Amino acid sequence: MAQKKIEFYDVVEYPIITEKTVNLISTDNRVSFVVNKNANKQQIKEAIEKIYKVKVKKVNVLFDAKNRKKAMVTLKKEYDAQDLANKLGIL
Repeated sequence: MAQKKIEFYDVVEYPIITEKTVNLISTDNRVSFVVNKNANKQQIKEAIEKIYKVKVKKVNVLFDAKNRKKAMVTLKKEYDAQDLANKLGIL
């Protein structure tokens, strides 16, 4: 059974803003998002790159206690997660 194609603007739902995620922005160049449960890592990477015009180094995903799919997106060195966080209104 083929998986339904998810449009890139349907993949990313909203950024996660907690003390820990704000700390990861400055220390690991990493931004966290809640994403569509049906999206895979490749779709998440493509969506982040298209929407925010950055390059993604790595994507880690997990389901939290509230059954949300969270993606921890590490940006490549030439892109600054703090700049992205400022655009998103996190910092």
